[in-house]
Amino acid sequence: MNLFKRAWWRLTGHPGKTLMLVGLFFVICTLVLSGFLIRSAAARAADGAKKSVGAVATMQLDVNALINSGKNNGTGPEGQRGGTIGSHGDLRRSLVNRICASSVVRRCNYTTDSGAFPTGSTKLYQPVPAPRGQDSRGTDLFKVDGIRDLKAVAAFRNGDATLVAGHGIGPHSKRDEIVVEERLAKRNGLKVGDTAKLKVGELPAPGQQADDREHAFKVVGIYRSGTADTGSYVPAMVDPANQIYATPDGASTLLGKGAGADGVLKQATFTLDDPKDLDRLKKDAEAAGADLEIFPLSINDKQYQTLVGPITKTADFATVTVWLVAVAGTVILALIVASNLRERRGELGILLSLGEKKPKLLGQHLVEVVACAVLAIGLAGVCSQFLSQAVGDRLLASEVSTANQAAANEAGRRDPSDPTGMAKKDQLEAKPIDAMDVRLGSADIAKVGITGLGIAALATCIPGARVLRLNPRDILTKGD
Repeated sequence: MNLFKRAWWRLTGHPGKTLMLVGLFFVICTLVLSGFLIRSAAARAADGAKKSVGAVATMQLDVNALINSGKNNGTGPEGQRGGTIGSHGDLRRSLVNRICASSVVRRCNYTTDSGAFPTGSTKLYQPVPAPRGQDSRGTDLFKVDGIRDLKAVAAFRNGDATLVAGHGIGPHSKRDEIVVEERLAKRNGLKVGDTAKLKVGELPAPGQQADDREHAFKVVGIYRSGTADTGSYVPAMVDPANQIYATPDGASTLLGKGAGADGVLKQATFTLDDPKDLDRLKKDAEAAGADLEIFPLSINDKQYQTLVGPITKTADFATVTVWLVAVAGTVILALIVASNLRERRGELGILLSLGEKKPKLLGQHLVEVVACAVLAIGLAGVCSQFLSQAVGDRLLASEVSTANQAAANEAGRRDPSDPTGMAKKDQLEAKPIDAMDVRLGSADIAKVGITGLGIAALATCIPGARVLRLNPRDILTKGD
């Protein structure tokens, strides 16, 4: 008799056991498919985050490396002597511009630290005056950052600061363009297109006169800082309202230096699509002439890790669940099949005595189990998307809550490297991904199908091989 007919008669003749197998397979396949779907959704979210934020590589001077190299207090190629650390410790704009041309750099920026003293027409924003008797000459000035691209500044990249009028600083901005904070603009009645006059923000050396020349700058943008007033006295230079963004040439002018294409930078940042591109960036930097011992490139993918941290943990949990369910399901099904085989030992002995081949008997049991598995896989495909969406969102919400709590604990701590004791540690630059888009595709059905049929084969063949090693007499006479 055909083994498929016997399998059909067995399944329809014992509906209770058939439904039990289908139900067990349904649970196994649903959990496995849900795990696959959660992993796929997490992978898509991680890829999206990687494309949206990338990773930031920073280049700046390593003073210890410069001293160990013996190149400090040297002279430049044109015979001009540098500062106390020498011209070899100067990160030049022309070098950074060459590195910015690398194919793996999505966006680059560099910063020149500067400052500016107020003038009669452009005053500091100080809602609370300094205590009586306190000498604030060294801090009563604007903080000016010379930048290449305002959009690449961390505060604007993570949303802590937003442009409310005009436009920002870009690679092609003119030397005299600046962007000021909203409160400072209101304090001085400045609007986009107005002129602000500033003085060089360098204190004179003993015995020398201060540089009282006023330099005119055009306000091209006004931004709003996310840091509110404290209600108490804050030195003007560390008040976010007195933060001005200028071009690198504009910042050099306020340092008392002339503008030029090869100015000295404090640091440079390069936004990469993938942290793995750092090695390629290092090769391109060396080809551009950078000494990576003195100006090392370090990657900072904190924003990316913040985004994908909770969803990655959710995906890891789903992966563990898939393996546990697959292993446990195989064991449970193997025990059930072994029990069924013991119950049907009389049937097996009779069929073998009639000349039926052992592989066909094993094949009949395999067909029965596979038929139940196929039906369960179809049902799992209908239910798993809704289940995995609900379970995934619940797990992700738990991980996000944990991440936010950890971030809140870090946010209020003071930065020990700040000599004033006023600055606090940087908060996370991005909020974790708190939603996942679960999609059911043919690849997911194929994976759970392969997994389910694999479990069915193992659960049938392992106990079946033990029974079919016996001869008909042993099967009919032995109790096991």
